[in-house]
Amino acid sequence: MGHCFSDLEGGKQAVGGAQQRPTSANDGGHNDAIDFFYRSRGLQPLFTQIELSLSASNLLDRDITSKSDPMAVVYAKKIDGKLEELGRTEVVLNSLNPAWIEKVTVAFQFEIVQPLVFHVYDVDTKYHNIPVKTLKLKDQEFLGEATCVLSEIVTKQTRSLTLNLHIKNGHMGLRNFGALTIHAEETVASRSCVEMIVHCSHLNNKDLFSKSDPFLRISRIVETGGSVPIFKTEVVNNNLNPIWKPLCLSVQQFGSKDNPLIIECFDFNSSGNHVLIGKLQKSMADLEKFHKERSGANLTLPSSHHGRDKVLKGQLFVDQFCEKQQYSFLDYISSGFELNFMVAVDFTASNGNPRNPDSLHYIDPSGRLNSYQQAILEVGEVIQFYDSDRRFPAWGFGGRTYDGTTSHCFNLNGSASAFEVEGVEGIMAAYSSALHNVALAGPTLFGQVINKAAQIAGQSISYNSNKYFVLLIITDGVLTDLQETKDALVRASDLPLSILIVGVGGADFTQMEVLDADDGRRLESSTGRVATRDIVQFVPMREVHSGQISVVQALLEELPGQFLTYMRGRDIKPRPLHVAPTSA
Repeated sequence: MGHCFSDLEGGKQAVGGAQQRPTSANDGGHNDAIDFFYRSRGLQPLFTQIELSLSASNLLDRDITSKSDPMAVVYAKKIDGKLEELGRTEVVLNSLNPAWIEKVTVAFQFEIVQPLVFHVYDVDTKYHNIPVKTLKLKDQEFLGEATCVLSEIVTKQTRSLTLNLHIKNGHMGLRNFGALTIHAEETVASRSCVEMIVHCSHLNNKDLFSKSDPFLRISRIVETGGSVPIFKTEVVNNNLNPIWKPLCLSVQQFGSKDNPLIIECFDFNSSGNHVLIGKLQKSMADLEKFHKERSGANLTLPSSHHGRDKVLKGQLFVDQFCEKQQYSFLDYISSGFELNFMVAVDFTASNGNPRNPDSLHYIDPSGRLNSYQQAILEVGEVIQFYDSDRRFPAWGFGGRTYDGTTSHCFNLNGSASAFEVEGVEGIMAAYSSALHNVALAGPTLFGQVINKAAQIAGQSISYNSNKYFVLLIITDGVLTDLQETKDALVRASDLPLSILIVGVGGADFTQMEVLDADDGRRLESSTGRVATRDIVQFVPMREVHSGQISVVQALLEELPGQFLTYMRGRDIKPRPLHVAPTSA
């Protein structure tokens, strides 16, 4: 497979499929740091390719004898403020109301805020026969600029946003510089997919002291005669008759139903030298036929005798074959589904006295954010784009509150009844205020805040199915109620809820890794019930390397997948779109 996995279990997980969209090297917005983080764990980052269509109205007329010849340029604004060009439209001749045909592609990354900058130019006539990519922008007349965040576009029901153009120094209202409308569309062909369940029987054993650990790799044969891997199943340990989890392949991945696919079955080895058990070449149409006729296909191995492949006893069967529409995260969000953000902050004594500079809760007079403030701000700024009212429940746990009792779920704003605050700014203000009014205590218990969040998520199901809740827990300590926390998480796994945990400080966070269940083993409650799905993502701040990846990227990149698992598991579809006026 070519990957060097940092841990054995990561290398045994499934990779690819319609629910994960790997990004090519030239995608707009591609982030090598995220790519490194996921590849080290045997996963692919989840990006959604977005095509931006641009149009403008009432542009400035810079030409004397004719109208302006406009071209638009799209940039991504980086953290350091620098602009990275994503693409250019064609030049439209003599138009103050252009509708450009050339699209600009950008990779929508849910886990980060993606500021976009749009520049519109009037291209000098003498450059009209020169490819737009080679045009020197300083030689063109500037018509105006506009800025927005990508999520502002994709969350509109029409996926269109209209912005007023202004000049570079920011003065608006002196003249009418016109307006720019941006429309976002997910790249076509990603919704149609085939979901299958496959199994093998009577595989040859490649191990000496145990049975083989088989997995499948599916590749598409391309026109050049080579093949491109499109999917790898998870590894089934010690089994010669494996049944793999359902796999979903998009039409974009396998091409057409008649396109030949190579299906290879390997015995997994931790060294990376996986041993080929057998293979076959079949199309999607063939696999569908196997399902309808309840027949199997024999695996083969290359043979040196007479150039013919050796036919093996082992067979591949297709237990389920279903063509379906695979709705994306953006389909739900743009049709009115919301993420509701909640936060819980650790007020246990192990954080250190907030008055001491070495405390994790220390408020620096210079304005430098502590780890708690950083997590609240970075995660909250992303989530609030998907929450219409921006009213967030905020709690603390492990602190001695206003009445002198230690509470493991108290309202961060100090109110006896109202636990919501206004916006991320409200969370930050309530947190700072609580540090002056709540004494740090302990122990570290998650159960009560998880149950409170689950209660809110559960109540929403009966009256509103378009809400999904996200609880951010920021903590420094080792859990005292590990089993109680597992029980709460298993119960919550049936609800529209995800839990993001940020570990701050130098404590041993081994327990958090168990809760995260990234090793493929789902949590089990004290009664033996297994979690319906993984709803936890944990990242220790100390492993977030400077300049390589941010905590928000590491945390939120799994969230769209968890959201989709919940919606698809309950067959909840996006709501039909109604035409709504674009936002100015």
